[in-house]
Amino acid sequence: MVKSGLIFGAIMLVVALGATLISPVCVSCIALFVGLGAGYVAGVFDKPLVNQVAVKSGALAGLIAGAGGFIGQAIGTVINASTVGPDQVMELLRQLGIDASQMGGATVGYWGGLIGSALCGGIFAALLAAGLGAVGGILWWQTTGKNRSSNPPVINQQY
Repeated sequence: MVKSGLIFGAIMLVVALGATLISPVCVSCIALFVGLGAGYVAGVFDKPLVNQVAVKSGALAGLIAGAGGFIGQAIGTVINASTVGPDQVMELLRQLGIDASQMGGATVGYWGGLIGSALCGGIFAALLAAGLGAVGGILWWQTTGKNRSSNPPVINQQY
C-alpha cells in the first residue's frame, strides 16, 4: 500500500501543482482517478487474502496519494498567489465592471480566501482520494483477489 501510495502521490503532487495554477477545483477531479488507481494498484502490489484487507490497503494508499495532492495544491497556491496578488484581482474586477473601491478589506479577504480554499480543497481532495482508494481496493478484490486461492500450493516431495 505504501509503494502504491507513494507512486500515485508523486503523480498527484505534480498534476495538482499544475492544476492549481488553472483552478484549485481541478484537484478534486484529479483525486477521483488517482485515488481509484492507487487503491487498485495497492491490491496488485500487496495481494491481500481477505476483502477487508484489500479495502483498508486501498484506502491508505489513496490517503497517501491524496497527501501528495495536498502538498501539490499548497505549492501551486503559493505560486498562484505570488503571480496574481490582490492588486491584480482588483484590476480584474474593475475590468469586469465591478466597483472594487467599495470593498474595504479586499486584501485581507484575498489572502484569507486563498489560504482557506487551499486548506479546505486539499483536505477534501485527500479524503476523496482515500475513499476512492477503498473503492479501488474493492474493485481489485472483485476482479482478481477473490479468484485467487487462499491456500498456498502444496509441492509433493518424495523422500
